[in-house]
Amino acid sequence: MPNPLVMALVYDGLCNFEFACAAEVFGLPRPELDASWYRFETCATESGPLRAAYGMRIAADHGLSRLPEAGTIIVPGWKGIDVPVPPALIRALRAAHERGARLVSICSGAFVLAATGLLDGRRATTHWRYADALRTRYPAIEVDADVLYVDEGQVMTSAGSAAGLDLCLYLVRRDHGPAIANAVARRLVVPPHREGGQAQFVERPVATRERDAMSSVLDYMQRHAVEPLTIAALASRATMSERTFLRRFRQATGETPGDWLVKARLERARELLETTSLSMDRIAQQSGFGTSMTLRHHFRERLGASPTSYRARFAGN
Repeated sequence: MPNPLVMALVYDGLCNFEFACAAEVFGLPRPELDASWYRFETCATESGPLRAAYGMRIAADHGLSRLPEAGTIIVPGWKGIDVPVPPALIRALRAAHERGARLVSICSGAFVLAATGLLDGRRATTHWRYADALRTRYPAIEVDADVLYVDEGQVMTSAGSAAGLDLCLYLVRRDHGPAIANAVARRLVVPPHREGGQAQFVERPVATRERDAMSSVLDYMQRHAVEPLTIAALASRATMSERTFLRRFRQATGETPGDWLVKARLERARELLETTSLSMDRIAQQSGFGTSMTLRHHFRERLGASPTSYRARFAGN
């Protein structure tokens, strides 16, 4: 595990929710886990009393002089995408990066990392509402507005607000392995990993009746995801014609039944890769892909990695 000291930046106008994501994952003692846990501290970007959202006040542990000690620095949002980043903060983050610290942003915090120049030539994300502004102001950054987070090694960015939890859990997964990350997720009562990207959360009203009509079918698909499922059989279970079923499924979920099943099967394959030593052929069979060739195809297409490299990265932690 890298340097366990996690420093969260706090500033006047602090985004409470984004800060809380980091504090909950890294700052809460977890004596029930068989792991050396993180040390969590706060670092003020400016002097004087600091306000937070909803009328709260913040008293930070340290100033910027503490950053050289950190192994991970989290930027939980920012004052506003049009608010300049102080030169002293830019210098401190660059210096910390040079010493090997991991820099992590949540939501609009990506604009702080962008101001350092450390995202130039890299992929990054932010809240979908801010993606165009980030892309326009920092054309050297490859902005991906469709993902929940981006790992560029020593620099990581997450999408809007709650995606900060996804990225924080991902870091726990990297540092301590899947079993510990899953335990933390259970404590938080959130999924250890969410499939898909933030595009699924872009404003797109879905009628309640469409969701209700699909709920029993989705439950059935989740339980039987590794089995062969045809559109005809699913439409029959929903008591709809195939054409109506396909239309209503997309209205309710934003994707096709085939895409939905691939995601469910990938989640099962990931679990098997992380927790077993089964061969690729066995994992392909037990996750519903049938053959290792099909498994590898979907893994690379959806996750940008091979099953073998995924197992090496996580299962060995």
